[in-house]
Amino acid sequence: MNVGIVGGGIAGLTAAYELSKAGHKVTVFEKQPFLGGQAATFEVEGARLEAFYHHIFTNDVDIISLIEELGLGDRLLWLDSQAGFWHGEKIWNFVTPIDLLKFSPIGLVDRVRLGLVSLYLRWQKDWRRYEGITAKEWIIKYAGQRNYDVLWGPLLRGKFGQSADEVSMVWFWGKIHLRFASRSKGSGREKLGYLRGSFGLIIDALDERIRASGGEILVNAPVSRVIVEDGSVKGVDVKDGEFAGIYSFDKVLAAVPSPLFLDIVPDIDGEYAEKLRKARYQAAVCLVVVLKKSVSYIYWLNISDPAIPFVAAIEHTNLLGSDDYGGKYILYLSNYVSRDNPLYRASADELVEAYIPHLKRINPQFTPDWIKSVHRFADDAGQPIVATYYSQQIPDHQTPVKGLYLANTTQIYPEDRGMNYSVRMGRDVARIIDR
Repeated sequence: MNVGIVGGGIAGLTAAYELSKAGHKVTVFEKQPFLGGQAATFEVEGARLEAFYHHIFTNDVDIISLIEELGLGDRLLWLDSQAGFWHGEKIWNFVTPIDLLKFSPIGLVDRVRLGLVSLYLRWQKDWRRYEGITAKEWIIKYAGQRNYDVLWGPLLRGKFGQSADEVSMVWFWGKIHLRFASRSKGSGREKLGYLRGSFGLIIDALDERIRASGGEILVNAPVSRVIVEDGSVKGVDVKDGEFAGIYSFDKVLAAVPSPLFLDIVPDIDGEYAEKLRKARYQAAVCLVVVLKKSVSYIYWLNISDPAIPFVAAIEHTNLLGSDDYGGKYILYLSNYVSRDNPLYRASADELVEAYIPHLKRINPQFTPDWIKSVHRFADDAGQPIVATYYSQQIPDHQTPVKGLYLANTTQIYPEDRGMNYSVRMGRDVARIIDR
């Protein structure tokens, strides 16, 4: 069988790899000059680094098994995570249950409620019971208004903006359930996984394995249209560039966001198309700052102050260390915004100018001359907006067009986007296509 795959991110490459192993001929089309999608890497200080911060959890079984299968197991490091919370002009540690008890911005009773609610959600496996209620409603009812106002409300608004009040409790359940599952039973500390050399090693290995099986991978090859005749897929059309032309396939997988899928498959209509149109995303804007000095001792610092124009400060070198980057420190300043937000259109220099005053608040010793270089990255489909009864809005992988399939982050539910679930989805859709 001859299969075309539109999109060279983790899901598309995993599907291509699995189909190649099953003996099928695959061709991957990626519009960018590089592979990886949201897991793409770039070079900084003589090493490779993800454009958007990445790590994995101890229970991310799909990507861990893929890492082992690709012969990269010796590169996988399990590291202690240092998480924190910025509130009231202060960094609060958020690593162990003791840290929670010390978090004085909320009263003792509310701290106990917060801990009990977190433990409760850790052991709840039936996400369907939370489909009809928003995260805001559930948190206020069970954890209390103060916990929502200080902790979870600012984080939901930072992630989902004006849609924060619509976000389903299922999304919040998934976050708590996953994070607690990655904690050590003894110390209560969280272990996170990272590949020394970057997760780009996975992309490289998949690329190599697919080509070794006779597959093709074409970059700078934007698919303008999926060709459909009499209700069946026939191929794809690449209009521009070195690989321009019509390509015929028995089946096609589009591993692209829902709006792009609608653009390249105008033949899709009816209920399926309506589900695609209802898909909403927050754009991701990430500023990678290479520093001469460390801003804090925290790896993942959540921001609770709405006056600060980024939702998290992730100091990557507080997880891995700075030796791999020539002794420099890597700081991600993360934002999720609507596409009409000025921060989405801002250049790297404009973002630096907006962020510097707030970095000084986090570390009063910080000065702009600490900055060696900055790199700006953005993705239109950074975070799907997960509302109540979301399961009823998810399109199937098999589209109404015979031989045409879809795989994107709106279909990962009830889990949230992430490399592990992209690997799992790539494997699942490959099995569907193979059948």
